[in-house]
Amino acid sequence: MDVFLTGGTGFIGQALVRNARRRGWALRVLVRDLDAAPARWIARQGATLVRGDVTEPGGLAEAMRGCELMIHNAGVYEIGADAALARRMQVVNVQGTGHVLAAAHEAGVPRNLYVSTVWALGPSGRPPAAAEPRDENQRHDGRYLTPYEKSKALAHEEALRWRARGLPLVIAMPNAVVGANDHSVFGYFLRLVLLGRMAPLGWGRDAVYAPVQVQALAEGICRAAADAPMGEDYLICGPPMALGDLFALWGRLSGKRVPSIYLPRAVMRPQMALVEPLLRALDLPAFMSRDAVDASRAHLNYSSAKAQRELGWTHPEVEPMWREIIAQEQALMARRQGVRAKLRHVPVVEDAGTAAA
Repeated sequence: MDVFLTGGTGFIGQALVRNARRRGWALRVLVRDLDAAPARWIARQGATLVRGDVTEPGGLAEAMRGCELMIHNAGVYEIGADAALARRMQVVNVQGTGHVLAAAHEAGVPRNLYVSTVWALGPSGRPPAAAEPRDENQRHDGRYLTPYEKSKALAHEEALRWRARGLPLVIAMPNAVVGANDHSVFGYFLRLVLLGRMAPLGWGRDAVYAPVQVQALAEGICRAAADAPMGEDYLICGPPMALGDLFALWGRLSGKRVPSIYLPRAVMRPQMALVEPLLRALDLPAFMSRDAVDASRAHLNYSSAKAQRELGWTHPEVEPMWREIIAQEQALMARRQGVRAKLRHVPVVEDAGTAAA
């Protein structure tokens, strides 16, 4: 199958490249910089690089011409974004999605998949622990906790508009994506735990997420892209888990300190305003931020039952998954010198196919 992929250089994208190549797909991958390390890595996987940018629509349709499948995964993610990055999220995530889907429509690509997020549907509410997880039918209420959530919710609406115009499109919505070398707040907090630098104080103990392993996510996306009827939506999530329980599991598996005292969000939020510039001064994302506190006000208690039922997709069990991620993360961190280097996400890991994506 001849496949066009955007967003192949990032955490999820590299997992998609690996999965697509295992399937024998012929990949064309859109990249902004042909000489960047992630782009060179993609070329070594046997994919064809196509220079371009989702924010610049010229040439996108021609680059897709003749493809049997288009997967749009490009986007900007950060919880704790400053004003400039928040503006870029709007340009890349919203306008970029419109440009890519318009190009696919113009090129007549017969199968298309957009990688959205459960944040595009909004928080699932704060039901009792025994309540049923929400499904694909929820729609966002327009109240946003972070700039990232807003950008992805608006991008999701853009995708729905292009589907209404006749674009054959499937939408995949991952929950919190995790794995070794993770660039999300989960990855940074896990590495902070493994470094023994985690403070005993935390927040958001009750917030429920359903973290999905990045390799399992890539498999679900590729299954949906190849096999799902056009016009369908799929949530791709792991088992739901409260943040307090997740930290406790990390502590038990690693033997390291995790938060034992959880303070109210109203107390933690102003403290994070002081931490944000310190992290940026260290050339790190503001993973401890007011956005991170605000995001924990939401449950993302969503179910992947439809993907399991219709696509035959499965997810690893929670404890073995985290045991493997921790071991892989420790192996990657052992290669680096200095706390900041060990904490930081790296663009690509050459010889750790199961460890990083």
